[in-house]
Amino acid sequence: MASIYDFSAQDIAGKPVPLKRYQGRVLLIVNTASQCGFTPQYKGLQALWEQYEPMGLTVLGFPSNEFGGQEPGDNDEISSFCELNFGVNFPLMAKVEVNGAQAHPLYQFLKAAKPGLLGSEAIKWNFTKFLIARDGNVLKRYAPQDAPEKMAKDIAAALAT
Repeated sequence: MASIYDFSAQDIAGKPVPLKRYQGRVLLIVNTASQCGFTPQYKGLQALWEQYEPMGLTVLGFPSNEFGGQEPGDNDEISSFCELNFGVNFPLMAKVEVNGAQAHPLYQFLKAAKPGLLGSEAIKWNFTKFLIARDGNVLKRYAPQDAPEKMAKDIAAALAT
């Protein structure tokens, strides 16, 4: 079986990022969108990043335009929007697809490792979140409506191991 560290992605500037770079850190991977009702979660994600990054957390945002066309901008527009409106400075990746035949391989892996409600692998909406342990195992999947601040206890536990 593959490990999360076998994958790579492009950052928001188009540079390749092997996820092996984050080995030994706890990851919170989120599919994001700039025009979604959940977009204010960027603020909570940024707060988690600021609080827990020194202890070993990395938040990775993966913009996606699959749900209601809520991420129509290009990577530069997305980056500017996140920085200007929410002060985001955690790593953002280039826009990806999270479902279907063109889904990014990382998302294919995440969905298979932690299916959602009733065993469904599909990502249902923007701001679905995956918590990854320091050893690369997928610990938990959170629904879009799960506010970032409600994940703090799970993140602290993952960081403690």
